[in-house]
Amino acid sequence: MQYDFGQLSQHARHAVQRKDWANVHAIASHIQVNFPQQAEGYFLAGLAQKAARRPAQAIQLFAQALSLDSKRYDAAIEKASQHLVLLQHNECHALLTEYETLLDNSPLYLDMAANLYTGLGLHSNAWPLYQRANVLQSDVDAFKANYAACAVLLGKVSEAKEKYGALIQKYPKYQKHHYEYSKLEAVKDERHIKQMLDILAQTNLSADKNIYLYYALAKEYEDLGQWDNAFSFYKKAGDAVLSVANYRVEDEIAVLEQIQVSCTKAWLETSNPAINESLKTPIFIVGLPRTGTTLIERIASSHSQIESADETFFMQMAVRAASGEGGIHDPSVSTIKSAAANKIELVANTYLNAIKYRLNNSPLFIDKYPFNYLYLGFIAKAFPNAKIVYLKRHPMDACFAMFKQSFFKFAYSLEDLGKYYVAQEKLRQHWQSTLGERLIELNYEDMVADQEGQTRMLLGKLGVEFEQACLSFELNPASSATASTLQVREKIHSRSVGKWKHFKQHLKPLQDYLQRHGIIVD
Repeated sequence: MQYDFGQLSQHARHAVQRKDWANVHAIASHIQVNFPQQAEGYFLAGLAQKAARRPAQAIQLFAQALSLDSKRYDAAIEKASQHLVLLQHNECHALLTEYETLLDNSPLYLDMAANLYTGLGLHSNAWPLYQRANVLQSDVDAFKANYAACAVLLGKVSEAKEKYGALIQKYPKYQKHHYEYSKLEAVKDERHIKQMLDILAQTNLSADKNIYLYYALAKEYEDLGQWDNAFSFYKKAGDAVLSVANYRVEDEIAVLEQIQVSCTKAWLETSNPAINESLKTPIFIVGLPRTGTTLIERIASSHSQIESADETFFMQMAVRAASGEGGIHDPSVSTIKSAAANKIELVANTYLNAIKYRLNNSPLFIDKYPFNYLYLGFIAKAFPNAKIVYLKRHPMDACFAMFKQSFFKFAYSLEDLGKYYVAQEKLRQHWQSTLGERLIELNYEDMVADQEGQTRMLLGKLGVEFEQACLSFELNPASSATASTLQVREKIHSRSVGKWKHFKQHLKPLQDYLQRHGIIVD
């Protein structure tokens, strides 16, 4: 039977819905041969290549579709998605900005484009697209969840609470929604706790399937001052993660040790050709997670001459590029060795090219990825004009704050956490001796106790004049893609100082370990 173009396209779309990619590919090839001026054949072939995880081939096919019909926003957004897979951030961003005005009546591609903006770290750009997608198709739960997640990053608590509340009502056993809901504000009673405990009892799942509920229960028990219950669930969560994780903290510590071997003062002082730096001055705010890096980023970026690129993996990506490994995965010992042996221009140029889409017109910009403390040697060598701010916090407060989060592999057990903290402290001391006055060190507790004095000192070291707006950082409307995204909407406070003491009995093994290794914890 001979099919016309419309029938072929319809059959292919049905095959896409079934994920019958062999059939999609066959129909796409037929359209390309018999209807060579139709963009559809190349678009469908691109979808098949995307499904096969061949992003480079998919990009070529979506580009061919656009060459035949430049108004095919679906091909443009699909192409953008594949550029992001290949870490081609600027290409992805360019397509989104060119085509987003054509998406107004397509909830599917509005949501996809918003997800891509989120992947680029541009949450304010994503927000209106998520809003429009939810207006057009309010019954799609995935759209609701994406909307709620973006609302959190923008500090829109009421919007997030409404959506997560509705999702929990519809899917009471879906644990991640409970986890996200629990983080929105401090609870005042045990209603949600009871609901989550009932779910645990009803479902009777293995511990590794309950991780989100464990963290949510721990957080809400902590809100209510039930310290023993809170710690019990934090520990259950960490133990559950480690039960299914293929992780050895010794592997991460080996990387920290290799950095000290590779990135020495002599290595830093070796002559290099002139770096083609941008006119902007980068400010790298680093330190262990939960030590106040987001607070300092918000304070500094409230200044009229400083903008924030938020957290990026671009320095990690640049170091991996210099090592020849590529990607954005965590570094290995070989990553550091190979990158340190390569030309530093590769690090500088890869980083500057990757981050440029996030920047506007300010003379200084912030990158506050905490783990950039791993790369301070590469940063100092690649960017002689860069400012480096290293955050410190009381060891026990810092460690417990990390233990409570679901993000950090080395912090799922107190034993691993102690080992990593000691190793990180040795690396920090290495940077002190290697970088000298280039390292601007700040204590979280000092900033809390003397906000104006510490802010004036920080701005002075960054080379800018004091501005009153920096004392009202909570009014800064920019998004924040960190665990502190809601806290930074508040004025500075001391509620988190000494919080670990509520759990002192439970944390004594960690405290003893740190003290035995010369860490002052009193």
